[in-house]
Order: sequence, then C-alpha cells, then structure tokens
Amino acid sequence: MENRLRLRILGALTVAAALAFAPGAAIPADAAPRPMAYTCSGGEIPSGTYASLTVTGDCSVAQDAVIHVLGNVKVAAGATFDAQSSPSTITVGHNVIGNAGATVGLGCQSPADTGNTAHPCANDPAGHSMITVHGNVGITGAALVALNGITVKGNVTVRGGGPNGYWSIKNNTIGRNLKVGGMTVEWIGIMFNKIGRNAILTRITVNDEHPGAPGVYIVQNLVGRNLICTKLVPGVSGGFAGLPNVVGHKALGQCAARVG
Repeated sequence: MENRLRLRILGALTVAAALAFAPGAAIPADAAPRPMAYTCSGGEIPSGTYASLTVTGDCSVAQDAVIHVLGNVKVAAGATFDAQSSPSTITVGHNVIGNAGATVGLGCQSPADTGNTAHPCANDPAGHSMITVHGNVGITGAALVALNGITVKGNVTVRGGGPNGYWSIKNNTIGRNLKVGGMTVEWIGIMFNKIGRNAILTRITVNDEHPGAPGVYIVQNLVGRNLICTKLVPGVSGGFAGLPNVVGHKALGQCAARVG
C-alpha cells in the first residue's frame, strides 16, 4: 500500500513538471515583470510605474503624466527635476532627495484652486498637479526649491543653498515637521501650509536688493505644535495683508508676533 502511494505521488509530480515546461504553458500572474528603476538624464519623464526614479540632468514631467515611484526619487547634484511646469499626478512610495546645486520643483495649482496664492502651471495655467510623497522630502544645498500644493506624509527638510532665486514652500500639507534653514536667497515664502507638528525656520538670509525688502515671508501657516523662527535676515514679514499664523502650542523667536 505504501509503495503504491509513493508511485502515485511521483507520477503526479512528473505530470506537473511536464505541463510546466510544455509549449504554450500558462504563465502565473505573479510572474509579471516587476517595475524597473528609471534614470532621466534629460528630457521628459513619461507616465509609468518605476521602482525608483533618479534625475541626473535637466528633466521635466510630461504634461498630464501619471507616475508611480515605488521607492525614492533622487535628484543628483546640479540636476533639475521640474514637476511644477505641467500638471501631473505623481505618487512617491518613499522619499524625495535633492542634492547640492539641484533644482527641485514639485507642484502647481491654478488660481481657481487656491486664489491669489496659486503657483500656476506654466504649460497649462488652468491645470493643477496632484503630488503625494509617502515618506520625507530632504533637500540639501539646492540651487532652487519650489514646493507648491503637495502632500508629504513625513517631514520636509530644506537645508542650505542659494544664493539666488525665488524659493517657495506654500499650500502644502506636511504630516510631521517642516525645517528650513541655512540658505541665502533673493526671496522665500513659507505660506499657507498645514504642518502636523513643528515648523522650525533658522539662519535664512534674503538678499533682495529692492529698497525696504521685508525679509522672509511667513504667512498664515497652520502649525500643529510650535513655530520657531531664529536668525532670519533682515526679518520676518506677514505678507502684504499681514495674515497671521495659527499654532497649536507656542510661537517663539522672531515669529512670536506673527500669530493670530
């Protein structure tokens, strides 16, 4: 009896093996090709699902592109990632990382979406982007940073960079902390953001040559915990309308008077 059972099992395995290697055999669904890493050295990044995205040259996102990055987006030193000129839908599974001398532009909205605070898409002023980063945004020593209307589930950290350009961090939803500091720029606006935890802004110098330039614009941010501002030169501005920030705990340093 035992021998007959062994023979039946061996026979079944033999038939299964033969079918697996037979011409025209079905391929299991889970054997579909996995997403590959994508590197852009210049030009447009098309719609697609990528394991990771690395930008090494002057790259933009195709208009109305739908892009899913399962891992990280990395912008190499001196490279440009322009996801602010055309409307697009981008989802990043992990982090966005920008390196020295890079230009990182994420997000654009129409005036119909956000009114006077909009950052219109240059190639379609009536359009808007939908960009979600499930990890963190970390940018160090960039030439220019523009984050407009994106959602970041983790932290946004922008350190160093400049010395020129109009930098903007506005209309964003940030799940944890916003930390910006150590740069010299012509203009920077940190405005209309929803920040889950703390906003820490330090050692930012505005070198706008126009007479009476007011300094760092920190306008109507909704901060879950603390708003801390130190060493902002020449100072802090509440914008033309003087719109206050709203904090859940304390406003400290130069921003102490910029709350409502």
